Amino acid sequence: MNNKQQILLKIEQLLNAYNNGLLGGEKMPEHENPGLNIASKENYLFFTLPMALNYQRNSYVLWECANKMYNGSPDVYDCKSVIDMPDNKLRDILVKYKVALQPNKQPEIWKALCTTFMQEFDGDVRIFFKRMNYEVRQIQSYIQQNKKKFPYLGGNKISNYWLYVMEQYTDAAFKDRENITVAPDTHVIQASVRLGVITDEESSLSNVQEIVTARWKELLKETDYVPIDIHTPMWLWSRGKFSFKTINL
Repeated sequence: MNNKQQILLKIEQLLNAYNNGLLGGEKMPEHENPGLNIASKENYLFFTLPMALNYQRNSYVLWECANKMYNGSPDVYDCKSVIDMPDNKLRDILVKYKVALQPNKQPEIWKALCTTFMQEFDGDVRIFFKRMNYEVRQIQSYIQQNKKKFPYLGGNKISNYWLYVMEQYTDAAFKDRENITVAPDTHVIQASVRLGVITDEESSLSNVQEIVTARWKELLKETDYVPIDIHTPMWLWSRGKFSFKTINL
């Protein structure tokens, strides 16, 4: 890793650029939502269920489709309704709105999550968080211990980004938000290379996600920053092909 102080200076420049709208000012994918009451059960489920299908696809398109589906078939965002719904009906709705691109696997993921939340938490993500004492460590530990009940939501990248989104778009307030790590997708990995947090060689390793997560946690220890706070600036910076030039790289 490059000199820590040099990297922290670059991070500060990147955050300033983001806060001043200099990274394109582009909205994140989840800005596409029905504008529900942020404290409502429906809002928590809206930002939970599609997240588990957010892999190997354009995130902006996914959330546009998820929003359209809520407006057209809100019952698929209610756990009890999903459990009572015939499988073919659920599949038809998810495929119709292009929320599910894999007509067999992804409706099963959706239904599995609804079943978990319904059977264990009365169909309410808020109850899940409350029972976990609003602690990130407890939430992630529970999911890891019951991974089959939380398909794809338990992945390293998605689980951290999910909790970040919940923090941004619901009224969830986690006691130990410093434990929400960066969500190491392609853009975050590329930005981490650009900032000198990992090397170009490390970015090609099979365990690069674990390397990125550990490196950011160590780098920001005893600073004013927590890892997830720099996720969006890095994501936008990379997606914009690193067009913001005033960072001295």
